[in-house]
Amino acid sequence: MTQQDELSERMKAELLDSIDEELELELDDERLSGPQTIADNGTEADSIKRRTYFKELFRLQRELVKLQDWVVKEKLKVVVIFEGRDAAGKGGVIKRITQRLNPRVCRVAALPAPNERERTQWYFQRYVSHLPAAGEIVLFDRSWYNRAGVERVMGFCSEADVEEFFRSVPEFERMLVRSGIILVKYWFSITDDEQNFRFGMRIHDPLKQWKLSPMDLESRRRWEAYTKAKEAMLERTHIPEARWWVVEADDKKRARLNCISHLLTQIPYQEVDRTDIVLPERVHNPDYSRTPVPDELYVPDLYDED
Repeated sequence: MTQQDELSERMKAELLDSIDEELELELDDERLSGPQTIADNGTEADSIKRRTYFKELFRLQRELVKLQDWVVKEKLKVVVIFEGRDAAGKGGVIKRITQRLNPRVCRVAALPAPNERERTQWYFQRYVSHLPAAGEIVLFDRSWYNRAGVERVMGFCSEADVEEFFRSVPEFERMLVRSGIILVKYWFSITDDEQNFRFGMRIHDPLKQWKLSPMDLESRRRWEAYTKAKEAMLERTHIPEARWWVVEADDKKRARLNCISHLLTQIPYQEVDRTDIVLPERVHNPDYSRTPVPDELYVPDLYDED
């Protein structure tokens, strides 16, 4: 296979992955096992087969629902941190985790750049307000580790600030764990070539161009600086109470399944018994009369069956 053929196959796989994002909420086990549902794509030689991916994803998502029920029942407090380079696939796995969960139980914290006031606060202060209460799971799409990564590489803080961060974060995380928070940290690892490819796909996809910020583009130029920053971060913040887990993420589908499967092993849980749900009979009152809705309140019907 020529280099051009290989690039073409990678582009097809990337486009299929975008299509699969929509299918994931439409499909279920029964439809998936039907004869006309979704076929494996023979071109995906280096990726997990699509049918296998869907079946395993649905199985893991059912387990996530069980985990969610256990967290609520036992009033657990769970924090999961997702870090990695731009386009490493953090958002993709977060989406698959939250896809079928109750947003009141499992929520995502993706903080913007700090404002003027926040820049004068204790560094961890703006993150603390997003920590979970009992019976909650919080997924941090990037976290306080911004200081060891983007802030350091882009020069948004001094080396003294970074050194203070490295001194403080182990104690901060030990304090969280002592308070009863279950803390899990993931680093999504992709190669130089794979990030370059994903950025290129985003540039040429109008639906994904919004994902590319000037900061993302600058991160390509500073690949080596990010590598050094990542190595220092993992070395100095990998502690027994809150260790790092590295997810190999060049293959998006494998990375999602591996990460979710691993997350389920980090929190011992049991299936919570549910009471049978019985739909009550609808009450009919003979004197009830529905008030007509004025025509001007209706959204225009532009897509009729004809």
